[in-house]
Amino acid sequence: MSQKQKKSNSRLWFLVHSWLALPIWFFVLIVSFTGTLAVVSQEIVWLANPDVRASKPSDDAVPLSFQQTLEAIHKAQPQVAVDFISKPDESHFAYEASVTYPDGRSPTLYINPYTGVIQGESPSFNFQAFTRALHGWWLVPFTNGYSWGWYLVSLLGLPMLASLVTGLVVYKKFWKGFLRPTLRVSHGPRIFWGDLHRLSGIWSIWFIAVISITGTWFLIQAILADNHVTLSTEPIVPVISREDVPRTPNGEPAQRIDLDEAERVAIQQLPGLEVSFITLPGSAYNHLYLGGRGWYPLMFQTANINPYNGKVEAKFLVSDRSATEIVTESMRPLHTGDFGGIWIKLIWAFFGLVLTLMVLSGLLIWTKRTAQATAAALKRKPRAKLSASADTTTEASA
Repeated sequence: MSQKQKKSNSRLWFLVHSWLALPIWFFVLIVSFTGTLAVVSQEIVWLANPDVRASKPSDDAVPLSFQQTLEAIHKAQPQVAVDFISKPDESHFAYEASVTYPDGRSPTLYINPYTGVIQGESPSFNFQAFTRALHGWWLVPFTNGYSWGWYLVSLLGLPMLASLVTGLVVYKKFWKGFLRPTLRVSHGPRIFWGDLHRLSGIWSIWFIAVISITGTWFLIQAILADNHVTLSTEPIVPVISREDVPRTPNGEPAQRIDLDEAERVAIQQLPGLEVSFITLPGSAYNHLYLGGRGWYPLMFQTANINPYNGKVEAKFLVSDRSATEIVTESMRPLHTGDFGGIWIKLIWAFFGLVLTLMVLSGLLIWTKRTAQATAAALKRKPRAKLSASADTTTEASA
């Protein structure tokens, strides 16, 4: 075999290798697009489902407190046990309450925050849950630890980070793209997609860094969890001992303080705590568990309140966390954009679309180049055979 034939065969194998990478490109594209949808999935549900909306009966209507919400639920459905009440960060969303019915059903109810009316039930697997599961772990179930879908998606953080670094090295003086952005639309598709790819990459540098670093953390998080390693220093709060539960004269547990009193005590004793959810005691020996964001919006702070005397028996504030915890617990909200209301989500969604366009443009550029190289190689192959046949005929004639 001649040197030219060897080179031709090597090129052909390289093209086969390139085509085999096509599914990986599509995988990255789908993960990018579903991640963009997941960021605003709650808002999409709000648009599609009126039950999720906080309809205000009048301009001067005041939102209900936790206790008023609890009483409204019990008034409408006395048979339910309320497990959890949550107030959303954004005022246009309804309250959510996790409840348990006597038949064992445990749905989440949408509660109007001004009237206390139960507006509907959340499906067990709605659009928001679907998009987040599709993006985060490709709907692969968690049967024994983290699913392989989670590992598959989070692994993308490593090549994404490497692509960012190599892209900045390859694209000399990339900062000029901020000063003189170029997008030529009348010079053919190759020029257009090349410009779009570079422009998207330049303006998304910070976003790609955030997504790739946080995505890599999700990979580390799964490895640690599956090996039973934890970084958390959150205290394990023991249940209230039987002798500490006050009793009525007939031996029943005493009446608990109401939720508003618990919230007031928590805020008074723990300055900076903003309560946005309350988990009610599941038995006579459990605490009220309150939490919400504080001065640091990327992290929730919590407190365990004795439901009988209102004493704060445990807390877990930002100041109680180690530096490692502050960094690692910040990863998820930074990845999802879920920490500053609708405007932060819209910024994340916009740059998610930009990132998706960057991947798409790279895919189209790569596919076209590979297709052209394949066509050229296939054309060269018959010529090479014809040339070899001619050489053999000449030798025979000689």
